[in-house]
This record gives sequence, C-alpha cells and structure tokens, in this order.
Amino acid sequence: MTATTEASPLAALVTLLRALKLPTIARHAEEVAQVAERESWSFVRYLHHLVELEVHERRRRRIERNLRQSELPPDKTLATLTRSRLPAKVAKLLPTLCEGAFLARGDNLLAFGLPGRGKTHLICAIGHELIQRGHRVLFVATYALVQRLLAAKRDLRLEHELAILDGYDAIALDDIGYVQQSRDEMEVLFTFLAERYERRSVMITSNLVFSEWDKIFKDPMTTAAAIDRLVHHSVILEMTGPSIRIEAAQADQGGSKPNDSEPSTTTTATPNAIPGAASEAAGPTTTTAATTTPTTTTSRTTGDHATKPNPTLVTTNSSKTTISIPGATPKAPVPATATTAAQPPTKGDPTTTAKKIKNRDQRTETDGEM
Repeated sequence: MTATTEASPLAALVTLLRALKLPTIARHAEEVAQVAERESWSFVRYLHHLVELEVHERRRRRIERNLRQSELPPDKTLATLTRSRLPAKVAKLLPTLCEGAFLARGDNLLAFGLPGRGKTHLICAIGHELIQRGHRVLFVATYALVQRLLAAKRDLRLEHELAILDGYDAIALDDIGYVQQSRDEMEVLFTFLAERYERRSVMITSNLVFSEWDKIFKDPMTTAAAIDRLVHHSVILEMTGPSIRIEAAQADQGGSKPNDSEPSTTTTATPNAIPGAASEAAGPTTTTAATTTPTTTTSRTTGDHATKPNPTLVTTNSSKTTISIPGATPKAPVPATATTAAQPPTKGDPTTTAKKIKNRDQRTETDGEM
C-alpha cells in the first residue's frame, strides 16, 4: 500500500515534466532519486543534477540539429585540416576564429586564394567549430543561394526569405567568383549582403581579388558598395602555397614520371673518327658520325721526278665533307705502308681493302714505265 502511494506522486511528476518539455528530467527522475536517497543528497543537489542533465541533453540535440541544417561537408573538419599547410598568419588566427567572438560583432570572414589552396576546407572547419559552440551556420554555394533568392523574389517573398537567413549567425558563401552574375542575380546578391551588414556575419571564399569583382557585380558602383560593406568589419585570410589537389594526384600516381620525350644529350663517336679533326655539333640531339675514306690522286710532273700518288684524307660528316691534305709530298714514292700508318682502315671493310690494292697496282705500273 505504501509503495502504491509513493509511486503515484512519481508518476504524476513524470507527467508534469513531459508537459513542461523536460523529457530528460522525466527519464532520469526515478533513477537519480534512488542515488540521492542512498547517498543522502539534499533536495537542492538532487534538483541541480536533474536540471544539469536536461541542459546537457538539450545542447547535444541542438548541436546535432544545427549540424544537420548547416549542410557543411562532414569530412572538412578541424581534425582533418592539415595545419602545417596553412600560411603563418592564418594558422595564428585560426584558434581565435574558432572561438566565434567575431560573430557577436557581426564581422565577416573573407578567404582569398587560387584554386586548390584549401579555402573551402578552412571555412568549413571553422563552421564546424562554431556549431560545437552553439552557433548556427549555413554553408551554401553562391550560385545556389542566388537562385534561392531569385525564386523568393519571383514569388514576392524575398523579405521572408531574408528573415529566414537572418536566423543563422554565419552564412558561408563558397566560390563567389566562379559564377558570372546577371543583373537580376547581382541585385539579389547585393541585397543579401547589405541586409546582413553590421548585424550578421558572412564567410566568403573567392579566387578573385577585389579588383576583379566587377566580373561579379557588373556595375562599378555596385561593386564598390559591396566591397565597402564586406571589408568594413572583416578578417581577410590569404591562402597561398601549392595546390593541394595537384599534390594529392601526384601522390596517388606515385610521383611524377620521367618524360620520355626529353632530348638526349649523348654524343656518339664512331671508331673511324680522325684524331684532331674538327667535328661540327648540330645540337644536343644530333649524333655526329665521322667516316674516313683514304683515296689516292695521281699528279703528273715534268722533270726527273716520277709521278707519285698523293694520299688525301676525306672526312665525311652528316652536313659537309672536309678534305685535308697532310704536309708536302716526299720525292721518293710513298710505300703502301705510309697510307696505312696515316689512317688505319677499319678491319673487315671491303671498300677500303679494294682501294688499297688498286693504288698499289697503279704505283707498280708507274714504276715500270719509268
């Protein structure tokens, strides 16, 4: 009977807690009551413990809901960000930006850099940290936000759409420089930026510097007005260094492969090249081949001297032929071994052997006539 009487007030308490939208307290009230009775807790400590459980549970559910609504890429977090690749100034500011103090002032966060420098990852990592600290963040591509605003303007509910976006503490616009805006798109984008000026923060990534923003807003006055509002209260992050995507692609392929089409700088010398003869190089890709052909020219002289063969060395190159005549011809007939000593022929060359035999026969005939 006593147990029934004691259970009735507890069941009524659980019902009241659920009506007050305190489901965590209602779920843990009986369990914590047993612990409090066993350890002799005071009523204040018991109540404080239950309320603390409710607050923690609500915070966890709010973070999950905000993270789901933010549309942030789940893999671009602070844990996956390679901080060693960040410029020194950006790495120094990162912890302060993750705290979210700039949101209370309505400051903007602008990340500039060439494609592949990690702008989007950096902004998303900061967005994840802001959500963990209880802030609402929306990540959206610039073209998608512009189309969303254009549809609202067409349906005459642009003001209502801007009010919905105003509920986010920070809106991250990714790749503002990639899409060339028409006049209608430029107007709604400028309206969005002007509406959040000095009240709510925007985080923007762009591969275009401010001097090229006339490609976005077309009109010079509108461009100047938009830049003025963004820069007035802002933190500018300059992302430099090599492209992360290119380095990742090279790493997946095992490094850069050698280029097979590179010119060769090897010069091949043939065995028949004449020592001391000048060779002409046609460049690093030209292979120079010099061949020597010993020939004999017959010259007839008057007087007591007999007609003697004059050995001539002919050097043939790929581009020209050079004839070099060694010193004065001796008075006595030149023996066959002299021509051989001047330039040893290539072994096994039938052309050279035939010419040597012909020259010896010509010399024998000349001596016989004398």
